[in-house]
Parts: sequence; C-alpha cells; structure tokens
Amino acid sequence: MLRSGMVRAVGTMSGTSLDGVDAAEIETDGIAIAGFGKAGYRPYTAAEQGVLRAALGRWPAEPGVSDAARIVEAAHAELLSGFTGAELIGFHGQTLAHDPRGTGRTHQAGSGARLAAALGTPVAWDFRSEDVAQGGEGAPLAPFFHFACAQWAGLRAPVAFLNLGGVGNVTWLDPRAAGPEAPGAILAFDTGPANAPINDLMHRRLGQSRDEGGALALSGRADAGVIERFLDADYFHRLPPKSLDRDAFAGLQQAVAGLSDADAAATLTGCAAAAVARGLAQVPSVPAALYVCGGGRHNRAMMAALADRTGLPVQPVEALGLDGDMLEAQAFGWLAVRVARGLPISGPSTTGVPAPCRGGQLSRP
Repeated sequence: MLRSGMVRAVGTMSGTSLDGVDAAEIETDGIAIAGFGKAGYRPYTAAEQGVLRAALGRWPAEPGVSDAARIVEAAHAELLSGFTGAELIGFHGQTLAHDPRGTGRTHQAGSGARLAAALGTPVAWDFRSEDVAQGGEGAPLAPFFHFACAQWAGLRAPVAFLNLGGVGNVTWLDPRAAGPEAPGAILAFDTGPANAPINDLMHRRLGQSRDEGGALALSGRADAGVIERFLDADYFHRLPPKSLDRDAFAGLQQAVAGLSDADAAATLTGCAAAAVARGLAQVPSVPAALYVCGGGRHNRAMMAALADRTGLPVQPVEALGLDGDMLEAQAFGWLAVRVARGLPISGPSTTGVPAPCRGGQLSRP
C-alpha cells in the first residue's frame, strides 16, 4: 500500500460541471475515496447551447465541430481557473458522437492538451478512445467510481447506481468484492434514453430546456402502447455491457407526435423508466436499492415511475451523503488519478472491452 497524503483531482462532465475529489488511499490495485472537495457549476449560455446542439452527431473536422470544441475548452478553463491548488484535472469534454459498434469511433469535443497549456496543470482526458479501439463500447465510464463510492459509504450488499443524463446508465455492484476489476464486482451498461427525448420535446414544442421537476409529465398520462413498442427495440434484447448514442432513439419524437404536450412528456418519462426496469432484469441479483444521480433525479415523475416499474427502494444518491449533481464530474476527477497511476478505468463487465483497459491521455503544460 502506497499512501499519498492528499491527491487532489478535478473532474468534469459533459462540459458544464466539475468537482474536486480528495483521493488519499492510493493502493497498487486501486484508489479509495477519502473525501470530496470544492464543487463548481458554469451553465452554457443559450448561444453556446445552440452551437453545441448544431454539432451533435458530427465527427472531428466536420462543420461546426471546431467551434463547439472552443466553447467547451473556454467554459472549462473559466470554471477551472477558480480551483486553486489542483494538481491534476480530469477533462471529459462534450460528447458529440458515439458509435462504437458501427464506425468504431467516439468523439468528445475539446482538447485536454490545450486546457493543460491554458491552466498550467496536467490534464487527463480522452478517456473513451482506447476502450473503443480495443473493442469496447467506451461507455459507461463511471462504474469503477461508483464501486469506490459504495465502499466509501460503507455499503455491504449489492446495490445499483443509476445516472440519468441524456442517456441512462446503471451500475450494479457488489461492494464486498476486492476491487472494481474483480470477477462479479460490477455489471454496467446504458439502460436507454433518459432526459434527452424529454428535453428535445420541451425545446421543440415549448422553447424550454427541460420538464422542470417533471411537472408537465405529472399532469399527463403515459401512452402504454408507445412504451410497449419502444421496448420491442433490438437494443433491449442485447446482453450487457452495451452503450447508446444520445440520439439512438430519435424516433421517439415521432412516436409521441400525436399526443398532447403533457401526455407526450409522461410517455417519454415512462419510456425512460421502463428501459431501466428492463435493464435491471439483466443484472446478477436484485439490488437492495437504486441510487439515482444526474439531472433525472430532480424529475418527480421520473422517480415515481422508476419506483413503480422496478419495485425497488429508489433514492437520490444524497441518501448516501453524495452529491448527485456532481457525481459524474467527481468520477472523472477520480479516473484522472487512475490514468496518472496507469490503472484500468474500464473492463469487460463495464464496456465489454476484452481485458481491463488503461485508457485516457495525460497532457502536461
């Protein structure tokens, strides 16, 4: 065991949030969490969101991508400049396209090398490319961190962490295992669309960024036929690990086109919850609880639908003393330390990569 004092890492998620993670217990086979540091949030402006939205689905060198990358880098540099004393930065960038099973590519806009030069601090970044190059899905990448969080919280039975961002991803884990790479410790995969279809609906119909608190969905009625047809998609019959692009279920907008705003929101929320329930039928054992992080946990309609469809205790991760708004950001701070230490950040049970994968690049100023 190598004890490092306090190693401070700073991580980011999808361009808008970041958090510090103090990782004090550095071992040859992993990194235990000692505590959590400063957090920060910097929303994209409406104009910046427009540039990023226009670049979705595009690959490097395609129109609009360089503009999106500059926005991502500048926003992160602005927020990170307030994190004095950070020794290492974990920078995920903004995912614009992800197609590991088709073209064998994944694309996160933003250069960690340029960020390192701008901030004068080492940056770990490009977390997904090596996993995809080795035959993995490149996602999800937070599961190893979820395992560390469960051990930090003192859990002693299998549980599931559910992140509800644009896409939902679940990590089933047994905190009694020796480490996240151990056989039987983790199974992780994308469950299906989560907030993305709801946000797109709100943007197109009402000019709003999201269904705040799930209020619109709570006033509507979900169309059971749409949800049933949605669950017939081939994706739900594939065995995990597996991952999705944000727009993999773009046809959902057409499926709810004839519904009222409220019923459409309720139906898309129901689809997300139904996808999670279908996914949990594929995990090794019934988890003791489902702990939810990401923006979806603020959606009361979503949380109620999850409890109804899974039959599990459904709680925000705050029940464990964690910060659900920052957990993904903290994950990339923690993964940055693993990158710097040459430790795996993904494995066969999280992304389907043939062997534990030491992904990520490390750029120095």
